[in-house]
Amino acid sequence: MGLGSMRPNPVPLGFVFRSRAKDEKAATADKASPTDSKQPRDPQAPKGRPTPKRSEAQGQRRSVANTSMTRKDAAKRQRGERRAQLEKQRQALAGGDERYLPVRDKGPVRKFARDFIDSRFNVAEFFLPMAVVILVLSMVRVGALQSIALLLWLVVIVLIVLDSFATGFRLKKRLAERFPDDNRKGAVAYALMRSLQMRRLRLPKPQVKRGERP
Repeated sequence: MGLGSMRPNPVPLGFVFRSRAKDEKAATADKASPTDSKQPRDPQAPKGRPTPKRSEAQGQRRSVANTSMTRKDAAKRQRGERRAQLEKQRQALAGGDERYLPVRDKGPVRKFARDFIDSRFNVAEFFLPMAVVILVLSMVRVGALQSIALLLWLVVIVLIVLDSFATGFRLKKRLAERFPDDNRKGAVAYALMRSLQMRRLRLPKPQVKRGERP
């Protein structure tokens, strides 16, 4: 037998490449199989806890959707909160609690103005009872009494104007001394409006006695 007959048959190149490609695919499948078998983690699931099943996640979403408030419930809740706030303001007006007073009554400047008015007698606070007396006198068909009623009207108005002017001037001076850096705008008018009300009808309720220095 000649040397040419003992030479090995050459292996086709296509067979070699196909075998190598099959081996690489098998290795890749073996590496990916453990990770693919795991269920992907839900991004909403807490860390350190297993991902909930799809049925459990859908049940949680339904429960959240069912517990969400409707417009009617939200409006009812807002009304309840508003009612509670008004009740706190009413109690604050009666007791003087600064935390729940209306905006127009809040602040140390407004409190001092209230105490300044409540600590003294004001002609304006007697306007209502005097007005009733004058009205009764004017209804009596007696010329002298009607003249007296008219004169009393003039006296009362003049006294209220003079007393309000003097009260506003003193209060403005005291506020400038006590609160030089605070906003005092509207405090004098606020106090004069309070002086027109009878003491027992004032809100917030007076916190000082007459004659007591604020």
